[in-house]
Amino acid sequence: MRRFRPSRPARMRRRDRRFLAVTALVAVAAFLVTLNWPQAEGLLNPPAPSPPLPLTPATASPPRAPTAGAAFPCVVDHVNDGDTLRCRDGVRVRLHAVAAREANETCSPGHPCPAASGASATAALNRLAAGKTLTCDPVGRSYKRITAICRTPEGEEINCAMIRSGTTLVWDRFDRQHPICQG
Repeated sequence: MRRFRPSRPARMRRRDRRFLAVTALVAVAAFLVTLNWPQAEGLLNPPAPSPPLPLTPATASPPRAPTAGAAFPCVVDHVNDGDTLRCRDGVRVRLHAVAAREANETCSPGHPCPAASGASATAALNRLAAGKTLTCDPVGRSYKRITAICRTPEGEEINCAMIRSGTTLVWDRFDRQHPICQG
């Protein structure tokens, strides 16, 4: 008995199918790259930097990165949310060992999640710090922010006051490294 052997055109059809499958895969890959191109474009051509914050007599020097361990003054210009604020000179400060809900009322996975709303935490931090000159002791960095323990001119520790307000929680992991509510 003779073994069936496909004719030459049938073998070419198999090759054509493989070629079409590879071509389709390449086309899908090119489509996905094109779909994500605006994101890659931002990496290659970053947006122009925003204009610097206007300098006032109180901030006659450009923003500085506080050195580790050296306390720095922060004239609070804006409260972002329950644990982050911006100084008039542009420095962003995250309150050390304090966990608050985000402004959109969410909590990130693995972060402590207080029962109080993000809006109530933001309002509490506004009452405590807005417009005041705080003295902040830097502890570290987090997402381009200085993490710090900050005090009002009267000596009240803002980090601890936020915990006492009931709108935030102590973030134990960081509190063990540099305790808050110590003085």
